[in-house]
Amino acid sequence: MSKKYNFYAGPAILPHEVIKKAQEELLDFNGCGLSIMEISHRSKEFEKVNDEAEAKIRSLLKVPENYSVMFIQGGASLQFSMVPMNLLKGGKADYVNTGAWAKKAIDEAKLYGTPTIAGSSKDKNFNYVPPITLSPDATYVHVTSNETIGGIQMQSFPDTGNIPMIADMSSDIFSRRIDVSKFGLIYAGAQKNMGPAGVTLVIMRNDLIDGTADGLPTMLNYKTYREHKSLYNTPPCIAIYIVKLVMEWLESNGGLEAMEAKNNEKAKILYDAIDNLPMYSGTAEVKDRSKMNVTFRLTSEELEKKFIKEAEANGLVGLPGHRSVGGCRASIYNAMPLEGVKTLVQFMEKFQKENK
Repeated sequence: MSKKYNFYAGPAILPHEVIKKAQEELLDFNGCGLSIMEISHRSKEFEKVNDEAEAKIRSLLKVPENYSVMFIQGGASLQFSMVPMNLLKGGKADYVNTGAWAKKAIDEAKLYGTPTIAGSSKDKNFNYVPPITLSPDATYVHVTSNETIGGIQMQSFPDTGNIPMIADMSSDIFSRRIDVSKFGLIYAGAQKNMGPAGVTLVIMRNDLIDGTADGLPTMLNYKTYREHKSLYNTPPCIAIYIVKLVMEWLESNGGLEAMEAKNNEKAKILYDAIDNLPMYSGTAEVKDRSKMNVTFRLTSEELEKKFIKEAEANGLVGLPGHRSVGGCRASIYNAMPLEGVKTLVQFMEKFQKENK
């Protein structure tokens, strides 16, 4: 099979080593005689997987002891609802509107209270991170650390003081070092930098869990996941298992410090090409460019279609921009090797020469 580089935004590229390890253990997990896909979530074998995945997440992110690590289904989209359902209680919360995913979170919050827009980049089609003005009486502040569609990323986070900061980090978690103690809650769908689709990571301060709303459905209450170690019902076992393998891969490759340096290098190579090759132009403001999702345009839509078609024929797949904005997008998550980015740049140079 010819080698391909996966630039899809999600479900996204996984480390080759992780896929190979999972393949080796698929038929017989740790000598138990059963596949990881069929062992009971109540078995000691899976409980160990669950515990190790949590422990490695805590170690890599340096999660403080007063935070719980939970595995929940439903993706980030369910968290758009669960956050206000558990925390808002009819009150007011600040939301920073940086694009399509932030907007979805804002719409869900309207069902449980009043979301106040603390900043918005809608005026420029969400191509920058806006200034943020916080409300002193907000229940919490919600931000989206990286917007996959617009290709923008928060390079730093606001100081929210005593107001808990909630962050959707679905597309850039584990790509760089963060101070978890600055956040009240972090959530992230796995299918970009952590593992396959099917599981969502939630890291939440325990006092916020203690103060969640009364009368919530069992499966929509954060207390359920904390008190049952994410095992109240049958969890997405194989997805959690792959998350554990990805965490091991991160550890073996130098942790988040090394991964951050690698991601910086990859992003610089690709953005340098976009800035220096006249056929291409970036869509995000330079200061807010995402290091995970690189969005760009060519000089015409006809050339973009040809570029995407020929790129795919050359083993560079997943380069169309989101259907809502068009253009091109290269998602260069943790598992994208440096070689993949260099191969893309070489193709961009060749395509420009052949299409003057």
